[in-house]
Amino acid sequence: MTITYEINPPKVIQDTVLSHEELQDSVNRLKERAFAIRNVCNSIHVTDSVLGIPRISPITIGALIRNSNDEIELSASVRVRDRNLTSLTQSVCDAILLGLNGVLILKGDPPPAGPKDSKLVPSEVVKQFNEQGFGKKIDLFLSLPSNPDFGKIHKKIEAEPRGFVTQVVNSLDQITRVVDKLKPQGFRIIPCIMLPTEKNTKSARMLNLDWSNYSDDAVSFIKKAHKISGDVLISSPNDFKGALETLKKLSS
Repeated sequence: MTITYEINPPKVIQDTVLSHEELQDSVNRLKERAFAIRNVCNSIHVTDSVLGIPRISPITIGALIRNSNDEIELSASVRVRDRNLTSLTQSVCDAILLGLNGVLILKGDPPPAGPKDSKLVPSEVVKQFNEQGFGKKIDLFLSLPSNPDFGKIHKKIEAEPRGFVTQVVNSLDQITRVVDKLKPQGFRIIPCIMLPTEKNTKSARMLNLDWSNYSDDAVSFIKKAHKISGDVLISSPNDFKGALETLKKLSS
Protein backbone atom coordinates (compact mmCIF):
# COMPACT_ATOMS: atom_id res chain seq x y z
CA MET A 1 0.00 0.00 0.00
CA THR A 2 1.13 3.55 -0.74
CA ILE A 3 0.11 5.40 2.40
CA THR A 4 1.18 9.02 2.74
CA TYR A 5 1.17 10.75 6.13
CA GLU A 6 0.71 14.52 6.19
CA ILE A 7 2.96 16.60 8.43
CA ASN A 8 2.55 20.28 9.29
CA PRO A 9 5.87 22.13 9.80
CA PRO A 10 6.36 24.12 13.02
CA LYS A 11 4.95 27.65 13.17
CA VAL A 12 7.44 30.49 12.91
CA ILE A 13 5.13 32.93 14.68
CA GLN A 14 2.72 32.34 17.54
CA ASP A 15 2.18 35.36 19.79
CA THR A 16 5.61 36.62 18.71
CA VAL A 17 8.40 35.43 16.44
CA LEU A 18 9.77 32.27 18.02
CA SER A 19 13.36 32.11 19.20
CA HIS A 20 15.95 29.88 17.57
CA GLU A 21 15.77 27.51 20.54
CA GLU A 22 11.97 27.25 20.32
CA LEU A 23 12.10 26.59 16.60
CA GLN A 24 14.82 23.98 17.03
CA ASP A 25 12.79 22.20 19.71
CA SER A 26 9.78 22.12 17.36
CA VAL A 27 11.87 20.80 14.50
CA ASN A 28 13.36 18.11 16.72
CA ARG A 29 9.87 16.95 17.72
CA LEU A 30 8.85 16.79 14.08
CA LYS A 31 11.94 14.77 13.17
CA GLU A 32 11.15 12.38 16.03
CA ARG A 33 7.67 11.87 14.61
CA ALA A 34 9.01 11.25 11.12
CA PHE A 35 11.46 8.73 12.58
CA ALA A 36 8.68 7.05 14.59
CA ILE A 37 6.58 6.34 11.49
CA ARG A 38 9.43 5.23 9.24
CA ASN A 39 8.50 1.55 9.50
CA VAL A 40 4.71 1.97 9.18
CA CYS A 41 4.52 4.58 6.43
CA ASN A 42 6.24 4.73 3.05
CA SER A 43 5.49 8.33 2.17
CA ILE A 44 5.34 11.74 3.89
CA HIS A 45 3.76 14.93 2.61
CA VAL A 46 4.75 18.27 4.17
CA THR A 47 2.20 21.09 4.10
CA ASP A 48 2.87 24.78 3.41
CA SER A 49 1.63 27.35 5.95
CA VAL A 50 -1.88 25.97 6.54
CA LEU A 51 -4.43 28.76 7.24
CA GLY A 52 -1.84 31.24 5.97
CA ILE A 53 0.09 31.10 9.24
CA PRO A 54 3.87 31.34 8.62
CA ARG A 55 5.66 28.05 9.16
CA ILE A 56 9.09 26.65 8.41
CA SER A 57 9.46 25.93 4.70
CA PRO A 58 8.10 22.51 3.72
CA ILE A 59 11.11 22.09 1.41
CA THR A 60 13.44 22.59 4.38
CA ILE A 61 11.49 20.10 6.50
CA GLY A 62 11.49 17.64 3.62
CA ALA A 63 15.26 17.93 3.36
CA LEU A 64 15.69 17.32 7.10
CA ILE A 65 13.56 14.18 6.85
CA ARG A 66 15.46 13.05 3.74
CA ASN A 67 18.78 13.39 5.58
CA SER A 68 17.67 10.75 8.07
CA ASN A 69 15.75 8.53 5.63
CA ASP A 70 16.83 8.12 2.02
CA GLU A 71 14.12 5.57 1.18
CA ILE A 72 10.82 7.17 2.16
CA GLU A 73 8.89 9.02 -0.56
CA LEU A 74 8.66 12.75 0.16
CA SER A 75 6.45 15.46 -1.26
CA ALA A 76 5.68 19.03 -0.25
CA SER A 77 2.99 21.61 -0.85
CA VAL A 78 3.98 24.96 -2.35
CA ARG A 79 1.57 27.92 -2.11
CA VAL A 80 1.20 30.28 -5.07
CA ARG A 81 -0.99 32.81 -3.22
CA ASP A 82 1.91 34.70 -1.67
CA ARG A 83 4.76 33.89 -4.09
CA ASN A 84 5.88 35.07 -7.50
CA LEU A 85 7.17 32.87 -10.32
CA THR A 86 10.78 33.47 -9.34
CA SER A 87 10.31 32.20 -5.79
CA LEU A 88 8.14 29.30 -7.00
CA THR A 89 10.86 28.27 -9.43
CA GLN A 90 13.42 28.45 -6.62
CA SER A 91 11.23 26.21 -4.43
CA VAL A 92 10.81 23.57 -7.12
CA CYS A 93 14.54 23.62 -7.93
CA ASP A 94 15.31 23.26 -4.21
CA ALA A 95 12.92 20.32 -3.96
CA ILE A 96 14.66 18.59 -6.87
CA LEU A 97 18.18 19.22 -5.54
CA LEU A 98 17.24 18.09 -2.02
CA GLY A 99 15.80 14.79 -3.19
CA LEU A 100 12.05 15.28 -2.84
CA ASN A 101 9.83 13.16 -5.06
CA GLY A 102 6.89 15.48 -5.64
CA VAL A 103 5.49 18.98 -5.25
CA LEU A 104 1.82 19.88 -4.83
CA ILE A 105 1.21 23.32 -6.35
CA LEU A 106 -1.86 24.86 -4.71
CA LYS A 107 -3.45 28.23 -4.06
CA GLY A 108 -3.18 28.13 -0.26
CA ASP A 109 -5.25 29.78 2.46
CA PRO A 110 -5.26 33.61 2.72
CA PRO A 111 -2.64 34.92 5.19
CA PRO A 112 -3.94 36.68 8.31
CA ALA A 113 -1.93 39.80 7.39
CA GLY A 114 -0.26 41.26 4.33
CA PRO A 115 -1.13 40.85 0.61
CA LYS A 116 -3.90 38.30 0.10
CA ASP A 117 -3.28 37.06 -3.43
CA SER A 118 -0.47 37.04 -6.00
CA LYS A 119 -3.09 36.29 -8.70
CA LEU A 120 -1.10 33.27 -9.85
CA VAL A 121 -3.15 30.20 -10.83
CA PRO A 122 -1.79 26.76 -9.80
CA SER A 123 -2.74 25.07 -13.08
CA GLU A 124 -0.96 27.78 -15.11
CA VAL A 125 2.12 27.45 -12.91
CA VAL A 126 2.22 23.67 -13.38
CA LYS A 127 1.71 24.05 -17.12
CA GLN A 128 4.66 26.46 -17.32
CA PHE A 129 6.85 24.22 -15.18
CA ASN A 130 6.07 21.26 -17.43
CA GLU A 131 6.93 23.32 -20.51
CA GLN A 132 10.25 24.17 -18.86
CA GLY A 133 10.96 20.49 -18.18
CA PHE A 134 10.58 20.41 -14.40
CA GLY A 135 7.94 17.69 -14.67
CA LYS A 136 10.60 15.31 -15.95
CA LYS A 137 12.66 15.79 -12.79
CA ILE A 138 9.96 15.83 -10.10
CA ASP A 139 6.28 14.88 -9.93
CA LEU A 140 4.03 17.94 -10.08
CA PHE A 141 0.57 17.67 -8.51
CA LEU A 142 -2.54 19.84 -8.40
CA SER A 143 -5.37 19.80 -5.87
CA LEU A 144 -9.01 18.91 -6.51
CA PRO A 145 -12.22 19.47 -4.55
CA SER A 146 -13.66 16.33 -2.99
CA ASN A 147 -16.64 16.70 -5.35
CA PRO A 148 -15.17 18.35 -8.45
CA ASP A 149 -17.23 19.73 -11.31
CA PHE A 150 -15.40 18.00 -14.15
CA GLY A 151 -16.71 20.56 -16.60
CA LYS A 152 -14.76 23.28 -14.79
CA ILE A 153 -11.37 21.62 -14.30
CA HIS A 154 -10.24 21.39 -17.91
CA LYS A 155 -7.37 23.82 -17.25
CA LYS A 156 -6.10 21.56 -14.47
CA ILE A 157 -6.24 18.58 -16.84
CA GLU A 158 -4.58 20.51 -19.67
CA ALA A 159 -1.70 21.43 -17.32
CA GLU A 160 -0.79 17.72 -17.34
CA PRO A 161 0.25 17.28 -13.69
CA ARG A 162 1.46 13.87 -12.55
CA GLY A 163 -1.76 13.61 -10.61
CA PHE A 164 -4.25 15.18 -8.25
CA VAL A 165 -4.52 15.35 -4.46
CA THR A 166 -8.13 15.74 -3.34
CA GLN A 167 -9.39 17.87 -0.52
CA VAL A 168 -10.63 15.86 2.45
CA VAL A 169 -13.14 13.20 1.35
CA ASN A 170 -15.81 11.52 3.47
CA SER A 171 -17.10 8.72 1.24
CA LEU A 172 -15.85 6.02 -1.07
CA ASP A 173 -18.25 7.27 -3.75
CA GLN A 174 -16.33 10.56 -3.91
CA ILE A 175 -13.09 8.68 -4.49
CA THR A 176 -14.60 6.32 -7.06
CA ARG A 177 -16.07 9.22 -9.02
CA VAL A 178 -12.72 11.00 -9.35
CA VAL A 179 -10.76 7.80 -10.04
CA ASP A 180 -13.18 6.61 -12.74
CA LYS A 181 -12.97 9.95 -14.52
CA LEU A 182 -9.29 10.82 -14.26
CA LYS A 183 -7.21 7.71 -13.64
CA PRO A 184 -7.91 6.28 -17.15
CA GLN A 185 -6.33 9.49 -18.47
CA GLY A 186 -3.08 8.56 -16.74
CA PHE A 187 -3.37 10.73 -13.65
CA ARG A 188 -2.40 9.53 -10.18
CA ILE A 189 -5.26 10.16 -7.74
CA ILE A 190 -4.46 10.70 -4.04
CA PRO A 191 -7.56 11.05 -1.84
CA CYS A 192 -7.07 12.84 1.46
CA ILE A 193 -8.71 11.29 4.53
CA MET A 194 -8.80 12.93 7.95
CA LEU A 195 -8.66 10.53 10.87
CA PRO A 196 -11.90 10.65 12.90
CA THR A 197 -10.48 11.21 16.36
CA GLU A 198 -11.59 13.52 19.14
CA LYS A 199 -8.47 15.68 18.84
CA ASN A 200 -9.19 16.25 15.13
CA THR A 201 -12.80 17.30 15.72
CA LYS A 202 -12.07 21.04 15.60
CA SER A 203 -10.31 20.70 12.25
CA ALA A 204 -13.18 18.63 10.88
CA ARG A 205 -15.67 21.31 11.89
CA MET A 206 -13.62 23.99 10.14
CA LEU A 207 -13.87 21.92 6.95
CA ASN A 208 -17.54 21.06 7.48
CA LEU A 209 -16.46 17.44 7.33
CA ASP A 210 -18.96 14.71 8.14
CA TRP A 211 -16.96 11.57 8.88
CA SER A 212 -19.93 9.46 10.01
CA ASN A 213 -19.40 7.17 7.01
CA TYR A 214 -16.15 5.86 8.45
CA SER A 215 -15.87 6.98 12.08
CA ASP A 216 -16.62 3.48 13.36
CA ASP A 217 -13.87 1.77 11.33
CA ALA A 218 -11.37 4.18 9.83
CA VAL A 219 -8.83 1.45 9.05
CA SER A 220 -11.30 -0.47 6.89
CA PHE A 221 -12.34 2.74 5.13
CA ILE A 222 -8.74 3.66 4.37
CA LYS A 223 -8.02 0.18 3.00
CA LYS A 224 -11.06 0.35 0.72
CA ALA A 225 -10.09 3.84 -0.41
CA HIS A 226 -6.59 2.63 -1.23
CA LYS A 227 -7.96 -0.31 -3.19
CA ILE A 228 -9.95 2.12 -5.33
CA SER A 229 -7.25 4.73 -5.94
CA GLY A 230 -3.92 3.05 -5.22
CA ASP A 231 -2.98 5.95 -2.95
CA VAL A 232 -4.19 7.54 0.29
CA LEU A 233 -3.09 10.70 2.11
CA ILE A 234 -3.79 10.56 5.84
CA SER A 235 -4.39 13.86 7.63
CA SER A 236 -4.38 13.99 11.42
CA PRO A 237 -3.43 17.58 12.27
CA ASN A 238 -3.90 17.38 16.03
CA ASP A 239 -3.47 13.71 16.86
CA PHE A 240 -0.11 12.15 16.05
CA LYS A 241 -0.62 9.30 18.52
CA GLY A 242 -3.88 8.35 16.83
CA ALA A 243 -2.21 8.54 13.42
CA LEU A 244 0.66 6.34 14.54
CA GLU A 245 -1.73 3.72 15.90
CA THR A 246 -3.71 3.77 12.65
CA LEU A 247 -0.58 3.46 10.53
CA LYS A 248 0.52 0.48 12.58
CA LYS A 249 -2.81 -1.23 11.96
CA LEU A 250 -2.61 -0.50 8.23
CA SER A 251 0.90 -1.93 7.98
CA SER A 252 0.18 -5.11 9.96
